[in-house]
This record gives sequence, structure tokens and C-alpha cells, in this order.
Amino acid sequence: MFNAMSNNLNDGLPYGLTLTTLQHLTLLSAIALGSILWVEIVRDLYHVLAHLWSPLGRLHNWHHRVFRPDLSVMSEEIYRKAHWYNDVPEALVMLTCSFLPGLACWMGGYPLAAAAASVGSLYTLTFLGGAIARGAGVPQMDELTDLTHRPGPFTTYPSHWRVNRTYHWRHHFDDQKAYYCGTFTLVDRLLGTALSLKGKTIAVTGASGSLGQALLKELQGQGAKVIALTSQDHPLTITRQGETLPVKTVTWKIGEEEALQSLLEKVDILILNHGVNVHQQRSPQAIATAYEVNTFSVLRLMELFLTTVKTNAQIATKEVWINTSEAEVNPAFSPLYELSKRAIGELITLRRLDAPCVVRKLILGPFKSNLNPVGILSADWVAQQVVKAAQRDSRNIIVTINPLTFLAFPVKEFLTSWYFRLFTRRT
Repeated sequence: MFNAMSNNLNDGLPYGLTLTTLQHLTLLSAIALGSILWVEIVRDLYHVLAHLWSPLGRLHNWHHRVFRPDLSVMSEEIYRKAHWYNDVPEALVMLTCSFLPGLACWMGGYPLAAAAASVGSLYTLTFLGGAIARGAGVPQMDELTDLTHRPGPFTTYPSHWRVNRTYHWRHHFDDQKAYYCGTFTLVDRLLGTALSLKGKTIAVTGASGSLGQALLKELQGQGAKVIALTSQDHPLTITRQGETLPVKTVTWKIGEEEALQSLLEKVDILILNHGVNVHQQRSPQAIATAYEVNTFSVLRLMELFLTTVKTNAQIATKEVWINTSEAEVNPAFSPLYELSKRAIGELITLRRLDAPCVVRKLILGPFKSNLNPVGILSADWVAQQVVKAAQRDSRNIIVTINPLTFLAFPVKEFLTSWYFRLFTRRT
């Protein structure tokens, strides 16, 4: 049998090039998994189209009529109709498209590859069967097959690569023009719809600095309601498209983070961007200043913000972004800046293990600012890349011209995270 398989798949390869049986099995497995990914992409694109094309949207709107914010069902009748009008047509489109990879393999003269590609069709039949069963009111079928719509408290924040209840809740109750994916988050990440900033209340520390100003401007352009947190005692403004716009400004001081408690209750996303660079200094006062501003103040504000994450809606939508800097893994030629930034970077990695909401790191290269007047990158460009990466749901947002950082940081973060997992425990 294996010889027949090898002969079949070797047909059509360049003369003298053959594959082993193990390579054939690996190739067939890849085709089978690819066929599943293909129908999931079809499903997600169908969903996107349903929000763009009104004839399809009229059918899909039944799905959005079903659930309350706690994901309980409005009525059994609407729930069953939603499956006949939305889920069944969606599964039929998936099933039709699932035949395309197998057809291409068959026409190319690879019948075994075509058989492997049929896995996508079998996979799709489970969706179609579940949708029909739910529409027919088969008892307990919703509990078995409609997992992203089960009511009850959320146990974790939105997943990264796979759609969980928390992730999908946002499509219903945060922004219906985002979070389209049904099983895997790939299409949302490609489209930049894995995080919606529209209508979000976003507070930015270090708001009077170059990056703070650029972030406020970029976020407001994405439809967010921005709040500038600054040590300045006067209101801040931003300039967009030649127009000067006022920004809600809140003055605070290092060491007085608790005063922001009531404000943080109303904030959806907190961006911790404040910092200090004592450059070549190494005095006791310089050490204390670097750690107090870059490490301990950031940690206190993050912990204060995490205490505001309590409800399902807050678990689904609240986030904290921390500018830990490229100094986490590369020299910044300012030792105390490096040490204090690396310290907060390690602490964030540790706290991520138990955080109740999404925590993103901003690993940024040298941009021109008051802290770094010889910076290479533009603060506006860096802010644009940060926001785009967040909308693609990057949890570690790297913006730099140094290619080594893209290699060194993920390795460092992976090893550090597992070190903390193995040698610490949740209390």
C-alpha cells in the first residue's frame, strides 16, 4: 500500500526526484489540515461579507438578535430561526467551497491528495449537522456544538489564536464590524479586525512626550476617546490634519498612582508610556529615579488597573499596554535605563501569567524624543505601527529597525515565561 502511495505521489515530480513514504504521509497530513483551514477561512469571509452586503446581512442579523450580553438566549424561537437563516446557509457555502482543493488535486492527477483534501468536507459536515440539529431543537445540541455562545462567567480573556467565548462576545457587544472569526483568529489578524478601538476610552501616560502625543493622535483617528495622563499642569492638545484639537487631560504625579483609581474604572485601555532616562548617571539618586519612574510607578499603575477588571465585559474589553522598550534585549547605551526597563519587562512577563485581561508589551526601537534626541525613528510612524499591530492582536509589539530584536525578544520572552511557570505558583 505504501509503495502504491509513493508511486502515485511521485508521478508528476521532476525526473529523478522522489519522496519517501514518511514525506508522503507528512504531505497528505498537511493537505488535510490545509483543507480544514481553507473552510474556516471561507466561513470567516462569509461572515465578513454578511456585514458588508445587505441581502446576506438580513439573514445574518438573526444571529445578532439571539443573545443578551450575558449570552443567554432571547427566545427559543429566535434561536432556532437564527440557525436556519444564518448557520445552515453558512455551512452550505463552506461545504461547497470545501470541494475545491480536492477537485484541484484530482484534476492535477493526484487522487490520494484529493482524498486527503476531502477531510475539509467531512469537517464541514459537522458544522452543517450541528446547525440543522440546533435549528430543529434537538435537546442539548446547543451545549455540545455552540460553544462560543454558552452563558456564564468568563474564565479567561480573549484568546490569541483560537476563538473562545470571550473573543466572540466582543463581536456581539463590542463592535460588530470586527472580531469576525469563528474558530481561528487568522482572518481577523490579517484584516486588522482582531481589536476594535472605536469608542474605546484609552488613557496614555507620558502624554506630553513625543510618543505620547503621537499615540493620542493615532488613537483618536481610530475613533477612540483619548485621555492624556501627564505631569504637566496645563491641558494638552494634539494636531491632526492641520487642526489643533483639545484632549481631556488629567494631571498626576509619580508616587500618587492611587489618585487615578476612579478614573481607571472607566478606562478600557491603559497605555503605560511614561519613563525617564538618566543617561550616563550612576549616583544613588539616579538609580532611585530610574527605578521609581520606569519600574515601580508602571507596576503600581498596572496593578491598580487590573483591580478594575471584574465583569465579563471588562474581561473581554479591558487591556493594558506597557512600553518596555527594546532595552529589554538590546543595549541602549544608558545602563540605568536598560536595567529599569528590563526589570519592568520581567515583572510584566511574570504578571501576565495571572492577569485578568490582555497585557501587551511595546518593544520599541530608538525613536526621536526628549529622552532620546538622537533617535532614528519618527514617533508618529512608531505610533502608527503600534496601533496597527494591536489591531492584528499582537501581544508583543516590536517596532524597530534592528532585525536581531525580532529574533532575540521572542526567544527571551518564551524562556523567561516558562522559567516563571516552572518555579512560581499561583496563590
